[in-house]
Order: sequence, then structure tokens, then C-alpha cells
Amino acid sequence: MAHIKKAQQGLNVSRTLLFKSGLRPRKRLGQHFLEDPGTVNKIIAHARFTENDVVVEIGSGLGALTIPILPHVCHVVAIEKDPLLIDVLKERMLLKDKEKITFISGDVLRFDIKEIHDTYEKKIKVLGNLPYNISSPFLEKLIVNRDYIKTAILMFQYELAQRLIAGPKQKAYGALSVISQYYARISPLIKVNRDAFYPKPKVDSMVLEIDFEKPYPLQAENEESFHRIVKAAFSCRRKTILNSLERGMVSVSREMIAHALEKCLIYPKRRAETLTIDEYLHLSSVLTPDKTNP
Repeated sequence: MAHIKKAQQGLNVSRTLLFKSGLRPRKRLGQHFLEDPGTVNKIIAHARFTENDVVVEIGSGLGALTIPILPHVCHVVAIEKDPLLIDVLKERMLLKDKEKITFISGDVLRFDIKEIHDTYEKKIKVLGNLPYNISSPFLEKLIVNRDYIKTAILMFQYELAQRLIAGPKQKAYGALSVISQYYARISPLIKVNRDAFYPKPKVDSMVLEIDFEKPYPLQAENEESFHRIVKAAFSCRRKTILNSLERGMVSVSREMIAHALEKCLIYPKRRAETLTIDEYLHLSSVLTPDKTNP
């Protein structure tokens, strides 16, 4: 593994770069620039990049992560919505590093992950500090494209990160927890204080590793049914699992749901947040349209 040179970025560097360029953080784009060099170095260390890696960076910004990793990976595809920031970052880069980066100015929710995979003929790694307002839809995009991705090292709003890693009987455990953990092993890496950014956001963040090469060991017989049941179960968190499923699955009778719960040894008065992923998988194998319709 190539040794990654530690970031030399200091606090207030983002403010200085923006000032020199006549720019200001754009609130509508969710711009908060990571400035703490210790956090940068920890993220890069956890990412374990090698010279063979193709990295897709989400929101390259002013280059806090981009510049330290460029010399040590095969190629970086930097997705940045603000073209003005791309210009600033290009000016900061060494000529030899510019050959190893491709900039894409646009919406990360629209770019084609498969195309990047096909271009380099290898699975990619994803890295980034996600704008909070696109975190959930971008995660859904990654799940859809999971066959083209090795791992993703992403920074989320702390509350959302807690939902992604939560287990049964925890307050944050929900449909997002179950479905995300089914498709990938999700590991918490670093909690990041809001003071590490400029401008400072209102909440803290957490960096997670999402490993799509290590999905949940048990697989659903019918993934459509699995998704449907999980979402229905959590649609009414305060109701029992029987009542939630009845309300969320209008095409299936209460009697059929009760029979499926009994067959799976799930007490009908339990609540959705107490069921494990195994139990949801078992239930989805029993409560499928072809098995419940007359």
C-alpha cells in the first residue's frame, strides 16, 4: 500500500482561499469545507488507498482530501457542483497531478457510476463529504450501483450516520438501517466535530465506511418483497408489527399477515424496531405476493 502523505492544510485555509478568489460559501449548495488536518489524515488512513484505485470524490471543494490522495492512486474522478471551486482547486494542483484527475461539474445524483466503472474496467472507491440535503438519495444511488463499487468512505450528518449503523431496539433503528445493512457492511470510523469545518455547520458529522463487497450474509429470496415489508413495518413505528404491516400492505389481508408472522415465530404485538434483519428476511420469504394471494 502506498504511503499517503499527510495533509498540511491548517485551520482557516478555506477562508483564505475563498477570499483570494473573491468567493463565499454558497449555502444553497450546502458548502462546508473541511479544514482540520487531523481529520483529513484519519479519513485517508482509513480509506487504505493503493496505486491501483480509481476514486470518485463527491464534492472535491477546495481539495482538502483531493490533493493528499492524488499522488497515491491510479485516478480521481472529482464531482463538484460548483465550477468556480473547480477553478480554484486546479490552480492549487501540481502539473503532474493534473494528469491523474478528471473533473465533472454537475449534480452527483445524476452522474453515471457504471460509466466510470466501465471506463477504467474496475470497481471504484467513493470518497466524500456529502452535502446533508443529498445524503439519503445518494446512498440509494450507491445501493443501486453497488456492483460497480468496492467501498465508500463518506461523511454524514451525525444523526443520519447513527440511523445507518443502528441495531434492533435502538432508537435510531429503522427501515434505512435494515436496508442499508443488508446491502453493505457499515462501520463507524470517525466522529467529526462541527468546528472542523468552515463555515461551521449546526451539527456534528460522522465518517462511515460502506463496504459493498461484504453484504449481509443471508440474502432475500425476493428483494422486492423484503423492501416492501421493511418499509411497511416502519411506516407506523408506534403500532404493533401486525398493525403496521396491515396498514402498509393493503393488498395482503390481516389473516395472511398474522399467519406469516406465526410461521416465522414473530409475536404479532412486537414493534418493528425489535425485529432483526434475519427476521425481516424470513418474513419476506413467507409473505410474498405469490405465496399470499389465493
